[in-house]
Amino acid sequence: APHHLIRRLSFDLTGLPPSPDEVAKFEAAFEANPDSATGTLVDRLLASPHFGERWARLWLDVARYAEDQAHIVGNKSELFYPNAYLYRDWIIGAFNRDLPFDDFIRLQLVADQLDCAEESDLAALGFSGLGPKYYRRNDPKVMADEWEDRIDTVTRGFLGLTVSCARCHDHKFDPISTEDYYALAGVFASTQMFNRPLEMGEAGDGAAGKPAKNLDQSMHIVRDRPKPSDLAVQLRGDPQNRGVVVPRRFLTVLADGGEPLRFAQGSGRRELAEAIADRDNPLTARVFVNRIWAELFGGGLVATASNFGVLGSPPSHPELLDDLAVRFMDDGWSVKRLIRELVLSSTYRQSSDVSASQTSKDPANRLFSRASRRRLPVEMWRDAIFSAAGNLDLQVGGRSFEASDPDANRRAVYARISRLKLDPMLALFDHPDPNMHAPGRYESTTALQKLFAMNNPMMVAQAQRLADRLHREAPESDPARIHRASRLLFGRAASLEEERLALDFLDTDPDTGWRQYCQVLLASNELLYLD
Repeated sequence: APHHLIRRLSFDLTGLPPSPDEVAKFEAAFEANPDSATGTLVDRLLASPHFGERWARLWLDVARYAEDQAHIVGNKSELFYPNAYLYRDWIIGAFNRDLPFDDFIRLQLVADQLDCAEESDLAALGFSGLGPKYYRRNDPKVMADEWEDRIDTVTRGFLGLTVSCARCHDHKFDPISTEDYYALAGVFASTQMFNRPLEMGEAGDGAAGKPAKNLDQSMHIVRDRPKPSDLAVQLRGDPQNRGVVVPRRFLTVLADGGEPLRFAQGSGRRELAEAIADRDNPLTARVFVNRIWAELFGGGLVATASNFGVLGSPPSHPELLDDLAVRFMDDGWSVKRLIRELVLSSTYRQSSDVSASQTSKDPANRLFSRASRRRLPVEMWRDAIFSAAGNLDLQVGGRSFEASDPDANRRAVYARISRLKLDPMLALFDHPDPNMHAPGRYESTTALQKLFAMNNPMMVAQAQRLADRLHREAPESDPARIHRASRLLFGRAASLEEERLALDFLDTDPDTGWRQYCQVLLASNELLYLD
């Protein structure tokens, strides 16, 4: 149905529900010309500034974005990141301006060394610069743990390979040796975390490469050490038990049958970025295309989004994945073009209704014989609640807020992400652990989630605001308010049965009935799921 399609597209492309007026206009246009109406809608949503907010959240999970550390000694917060939001804003902007994905890779790894980079692009270095840091700086064991985090995030995030498994021994299943691991570790051992002053003064902070004196006035990035060096293999992962020294280089298995060239430019970050973004690299484009597919279809062509190795799932449609990856690169690594092609496909536009034949032949929908009914991630659900209540601040960019604050009404992508103590609301609704790379969102269904919907002050406050909105916008009658509520939340008119049940309920409690009725709608599965 058209109202299902516009709701699906609006959430998938901007993370926000369509307004009743947008639904009505689309339904009228769809009746006249379905393809033209859908194409026009998609182009409008792709051009929205909220596109970047929606798709940034995918990448922030991959990059294990956070604003502090998993530990604190007393009240010492010198390892925290008060301006982490600058990286988040850069990611949002990159998606909005459709930065080619190969440049998206390069800037996050080596923006400080690229001629094409602007001053604002230095925030992209938060990809590594916002990673976990530990006390006892320069302790060999501590630094080895940090290098493992960097390697794991880069290789699983960009390449879909579990290279960190080779820290202590050759990978048990994939062709990745311990020497490969320490060749990459040498790159990260030759870099350092750096709190760059936001304002670069003359003869002051930053002028001679000095870090910011005030953490609140710093950008959290990485830079090369003055003297890069290669690492010795740490036998069985023990920093005190050293083997042969391994030159910094790329993975042997991706060297096209030969020996990978040594990295000779500083730490090797630039050469690493170029090797990852090389169109001859067989993994990078496929891994990212698969992540986009999974977001739009409810499951990847490769089910294990960050493991394309032997223990990963084989692709359900290998030829399709290959074709999409090659054309993605041929189209200039354009994320918006890729998404446009996918959402305009007949596969994406299928109904989520399930026939007996589909249940029999494709029970798990691995063949994509229908649209998958999908649960909204916590950020989209929260935004939908505030949007329905008419209380969502749509300002793009800026500092973080606490997601559990019932009075905070910014989009949930701007919620503060803590490694030390993840916000209770985010944790309750399956936000991934920001201490490590997340290949995707996992879903749980618990009684606590429904208790949150029934009792949390945020839900109660937004229900009251929704009730107030309905009385303002449909003052003529209770039935008019009931239908207005259904259009605001679900993009459709209420059925006769829904109207009857609502009127019966409202008659029983004239004082608090509307607030309670609105809270039931906000807690409903129809708001939480996409058809």
